[in-house]
Amino acid sequence: MNRKSFRITTGILLLVSLLALNFYKPFQEFLSVPKHVVLFQGSEETFAVSTPVTATSSKDDGAVSVFKENNSLIVQGERPGSQEVVFELAGLPIKRVGVDVLKDFKVIPGGQSIGVKLNTLGVLVVGYHQVETEKGRVSPGELAGIQVGDIITKINGEKIEKMSDVAPFVQKAGESGKPLDLEVKREKETIKTQLMPEQSKGESNYKLGLYIRDSAAGIGTMTFYEPKSKKYGALGHVISDMDTKKPIVVEDGQIVRSTVTSIEKGKGGNPGEKHARFTSEHEVIGDITRNSPFGIFGKLNTSIENGIMDEALPIALSHQVKEGPAQILTVVENDEVELFDIEIVSTIPQKFPATKGMVIKVTDQRLLDQTGGIVQGMSGSPIIQNGKLVGAVTHVFVNDPSSGYGVHIEWMLNEAGIDIYQKKEKAS
Repeated sequence: MNRKSFRITTGILLLVSLLALNFYKPFQEFLSVPKHVVLFQGSEETFAVSTPVTATSSKDDGAVSVFKENNSLIVQGERPGSQEVVFELAGLPIKRVGVDVLKDFKVIPGGQSIGVKLNTLGVLVVGYHQVETEKGRVSPGELAGIQVGDIITKINGEKIEKMSDVAPFVQKAGESGKPLDLEVKREKETIKTQLMPEQSKGESNYKLGLYIRDSAAGIGTMTFYEPKSKKYGALGHVISDMDTKKPIVVEDGQIVRSTVTSIEKGKGGNPGEKHARFTSEHEVIGDITRNSPFGIFGKLNTSIENGIMDEALPIALSHQVKEGPAQILTVVENDEVELFDIEIVSTIPQKFPATKGMVIKVTDQRLLDQTGGIVQGMSGSPIIQNGKLVGAVTHVFVNDPSSGYGVHIEWMLNEAGIDIYQKKEKAS
């Protein structure tokens, strides 16, 4: 055999060997094992393995224990710390997996219907108003370059907190003929401009030519609270202004108890909705300090109960959530929290905070009969799987109300300022 033929034959043999290796079960299992695993104290990670594969801990400091059960290797977190687990085949190391064990962490799941009252940072511009002047119809605000979605935070250097703060400045400017100096927040920018109010024909009042708002209200569902700090998370998605469709920048706010009065059932192309009212006593149960893509956050004034799961539950990190059966806690009548069956259709192990980490489907016939599936107001309903809080309901599929998205609880805890990784807690 000449040198060229030898190279060709060797290449073919290597190719066949590599292809055969891809179909070799232990090799496939080796590829599926991650390089790094995070566990909570007392929890475990299971890896499917063939009989020849074994695993040992690289050091015996008690952070993890490793044992084999049938065709599975189980790595269990024993105490906080870091350790390396070595997978072996026929006595040879084939993969090293770093394991971090976190301190045991639990939160109390919600499910309660809550009323939400938000106060904006300054006053929010939600539209233009045409003032009928002697010279014609005009919007002074539009002429001054103010845009829908802008937040007026200062007038003539004075802080603006509510709508009633604005009128005295407007009238004084109109009567004196001196324009207003406005400071406006637009996205991440601060813009300064001048605005000269106009007087309507036949009226004594001067006007900005803007529609403004200083608060918003709605309903949603409590997701969790941490019993020691009383920090909570709810809704699972940002609250946006109904007119501008932009996230509301929160100055402060409150959550109150609410009662579901009726359900508008969801149908294809038309998401349903919970109709609810704030309880008659308008009892404030917590504040709102943050409105983010992952929900609203703050602190509770008091402990609250759902009547079903009032003991603290462990949580699952995004990579620990599995496709399969799960349950949600939510209210469909009055203030009674109930448990309903769902299916986690898909879940994405996320390394960085992101919304829509899960696709879920309602399988409980009782809930389908009552609501059609997921309806507005159900956002924030906690998702429970295998005795752990794994996430919250966020959005419904418009064309299929039985299905929707969920967010992993890991990211809601992060937004609440709760550090499950045992670093310094963020300020609320």
